[in-house]
Formats: sequence, structure tokens, C-alpha cells
Amino acid sequence: MELPFHKAFTFNGLQYESKEELYAFAESLQNEGDEYEIHIGDFIIAWLDGTDFVKVKTSGSTGKPKKIQLPKKAMVNSAKATAAYFKLGEGTSALLCLPANYIAGKMMLVRAMVMGWNLHVVAPEKDALTQYDNDYDFVAMVPYQVHYSLKDLNKVKKVIIGGGPVSKELEEALQSVSTEAFGTYGMTETITHVAVRRINGPARSETFSALPNAKFSQDERDCLVILAPDISEEKVITNDVINLESPTSFIWLGRYDNVINSGGVKIFPEKVEEKLSEKIMEPFIIASEKNNELGERVILIIETKSNSIPDYSDVFKILSKYERPKKIISLSKFPYTETGKIKRGAVLELLKKYK
Repeated sequence: MELPFHKAFTFNGLQYESKEELYAFAESLQNEGDEYEIHIGDFIIAWLDGTDFVKVKTSGSTGKPKKIQLPKKAMVNSAKATAAYFKLGEGTSALLCLPANYIAGKMMLVRAMVMGWNLHVVAPEKDALTQYDNDYDFVAMVPYQVHYSLKDLNKVKKVIIGGGPVSKELEEALQSVSTEAFGTYGMTETITHVAVRRINGPARSETFSALPNAKFSQDERDCLVILAPDISEEKVITNDVINLESPTSFIWLGRYDNVINSGGVKIFPEKVEEKLSEKIMEPFIIASEKNNELGERVILIIETKSNSIPDYSDVFKILSKYERPKKIISLSKFPYTETGKIKRGAVLELLKKYK
């Protein structure tokens, strides 16, 4: 397929008059670049190779990582939807500080090439923003990068945050910055985000709003169903339980696979984790174990190398009766995905070995 290529696109200040010039540059990155630059070169060559699809890898946070094919036309549509929603036209200055071997990094490149952005590309390090004096209109980051960039976020007009939950602590810290901060909802299969919510400022909200041409509904499990014909020909049925506020807005509650039924009360571990994130500094997850009286009871699993388990009884007072963990279990090391997310399922498998 013939892909749109904007002549105004620049990569670290360099402009490319043709796709052939860009292809040659990508080959030089493959041959001479650092690891993150090789991934960029690989993607640009795959983007320009004349095929209709790009092979991408899912993160593996909710299951085994797998390779899927995404239509390039759908990726172009996704790029245009993001640009329209955030009003990012030709000449937008943007920072790419995410790895290009995953969809979020790939899509920053696509947006820049399609829309004609001035793209500054740096190594995907936690403090990438702090290392340069540039100002940006638009940046995409994961939460831990935002955490390490708070003092320099004034360089950025708009930041989208994805790839993991935004903790209450980080959300509160973002209230004191001038940058417009947005949380995103999406996955590899939806070509990054299909919905966003404002994290800070007067427009702060728990509600996710749809990007252009996306609509939402629920299935019989109360899970989100996404209809976005510009991005996917088929409905995307998720395992995310939501409160549907309208066909274009919802509040995310948690993963259907993780819901705990304790004494007939549904508990969403992610919401409990959100409440505890300000109080517990160690990596942790909320899970459950079978219980004769309640059916399931809530437990807390923490990552710590200490032999003693901390006393969180005062911390648990911020939780409702059914949310409070009835047991604390410690592991010396959690399994993580390549993108730094805790593999919840793998943690629970580890627990079975110790029982």
C-alpha cells in the first residue's frame, strides 16, 4: 500500500526528502546504531517495505507475549486520531523516549512520519526528559519515566502516560505541574490508546473518553467492548470490567480475570492497589486465596528480600472491611515483563510452588 509520508517530518533535526532517503538512514541505524536505534531502524524498514502489515509483539502483562499483525492503514488512522484529539498538526515538536520494539514507540514514529512532526529521538531511559534542554509539544511516557521527570515536565505541553497504572502518588504530584497530563487506555491490538482521561488540572477525571471514531459497549460480564472500524475490522472484546457512562466514555474498574468474590462482594485488586500505592513502597499485588467462610479472601503479596514482613495494619485502615488483606505473603523477587510490569499470573504460579 502507498503510505502517507509528510515532507515536513524531521528526525533529530534532519529532514528526508523521500522514502528512499529515510530507508537508507534506517539501514545505517541497523548497522551502526545502539540497541534502541537498531529497533528504530528495523521498524522504519518494516514500515517502508511495501507490505500491508507490521508484525508487533504484545507486552505479556496479561498472558504470554505473542506476535500479531497490524494493518499499516489502521496504524495511519490511529496516528491521525491521536493528532486530531490532541490538536497536533504539522510542525509539532515531539519526544520519542520509548523503545521502538513495542507498539507505543512504533506509533510515535508513525505519527511523526504521517503528520510531519519534528521528532527528537533519545534512548528510552527513565530520566530521558531531564537530559536535554529542548521543549516539546507532545511526549509519550510510562509512569516511572514521568516519576523521574517531574522537575522537568515544564518542558512539555502535553504528556500521555501508558504502559501501566498511574499511582495515586504520581497523580497527586502531577497536580502541581503546568503540563497537561493524560492517562491512556489501550493495548497492542487497538494500536495503543483508544481512550484517554485527564489526570491533572480542572479537567481531571476518572472517566476515559473515546478518540475519534471509537465507540464502547459492554458484554454480559460488564467488560468493555471496543468498536473502532478505522483501527480494527472486528469488535475488540476485552477482559476489562467498566462502568459504561456513554457510548464514548467509561470508568475502568479492573480485570475480569482478577476479580475477587469475598462473601458475595466483588473486589477489584487494581482499585485496592491504587489506594495502597501511596502507603506501600515495595512492589506488591493484591490477590486472593480460597476460604471456607468467604469463598475467597484478600491477600497482599509483596516483593522484599527482608525476612520480616512489615506491619501494615494501620495502612489497611484506609480500605473497606472486605478489601483489607487477611494475610501478607512475601517473595524475594517478582517476575516482570520486558516493559517492567509485574506478571500477576506468574506471581500466583510461584506461590503455588511454595504451598
